[in-house]
Amino acid sequence: MTLALPSTIQARRAEAATIFGSHGVPSRRVEEWKYSDLKVALGEAGIGTDQALWQVDALPEGVTQFDLSKSDAPDWVQKHFAVADRNIMGAASLTLSDGGVALLVAKGAQIAAPLKLAFNGTGHVRGLLVLEEGASLILVESVGIADFRNVGFEIVLGDGASLEHIRISPESGDAVLVEEASLRIAAGARYRAHFAGFGSKLSRMELEIALEGEGAEAHLSGVSVLDGKRHSDVTTHVIHRSGNTISTQLFKHVAGGNARAVYQGKVTVAKGANGSDSHQSAKALLLGENAEADLKPELEIFADDVKCAHGAAVGDLDAESLFYLRARGIPEAEARGLLLHAFLEDAVAEITSTDQRELVRTALLAALKSVA
Repeated sequence: MTLALPSTIQARRAEAATIFGSHGVPSRRVEEWKYSDLKVALGEAGIGTDQALWQVDALPEGVTQFDLSKSDAPDWVQKHFAVADRNIMGAASLTLSDGGVALLVAKGAQIAAPLKLAFNGTGHVRGLLVLEEGASLILVESVGIADFRNVGFEIVLGDGASLEHIRISPESGDAVLVEEASLRIAAGARYRAHFAGFGSKLSRMELEIALEGEGAEAHLSGVSVLDGKRHSDVTTHVIHRSGNTISTQLFKHVAGGNARAVYQGKVTVAKGANGSDSHQSAKALLLGENAEADLKPELEIFADDVKCAHGAAVGDLDAESLFYLRARGIPEAEARGLLLHAFLEDAVAEITSTDQRELVRTALLAALKSVA
């Protein structure tokens, strides 16, 4: 079975097959995969051709759903599906998936309750989310456990649309979980995303975000708490294509045992995108001699009159602060937990939805007990 979509989309799929065929499964010799060796993590099993699953909660008024395994694709799917993927694993999911889900939020629709989307099972799957002009949505994406899963997710925000995207990836044992999200953000639209990860054999979230219209914004934040041999990778590329666009990135990592946290964040300000404003910050605390953190913020600027800054820092728990808490009768494990929670909190506070913020906090507190 193959995706039963119109010829224009089939042509895009053929292009993706060429891209994936010329590269194959990425290893550390691919610069973007320098810190995460997918080929080694998969071993002889490779990426296979299995089909992963998707599930969406009951749809509220103003949201339309289309099953990508069907042939009668509406105009909005034909226009937006399979347009953006040019990275290796995004091309792989488009080439090998037989279906997925497409969601459309109607023009001006203000969806108050969070919409829950889950990807489950082993294999490849696609997702498409389109918010029309002035629409607003909170998307809560959950990540199910699998041996291997590769999700290709495209998100399109029309003029003035607003999306808050919360993605929680639980501790997933020996799973290899990869997701590529490609976003196109129109004038005056705003994307806020928060990623909470607790590690697996290899977990990677890759985002390519194009700020295509005047005043478009993207605000990314994330936390990870890793122990054992867990590996978590967040790789981002934000492209300021229009003027007066804004992007912020704030990522915090805690790694113990033999865990490894990776953040690669590239910002490109294109020629003519004057007045762009971009800030990146990535920090990690290492709780053991064998824990690792690779933090790599990067800027490419081809425009004038911009405000761009980035920073990265790796360290361990502040001994003086720990001593201060211990001196006031707080047990060491509790004191360490308090310091770790404080370290992560400003990233968690970026979540504007109160309920989702508390959900992430609860998950973090539970995870910190195992590493503190």
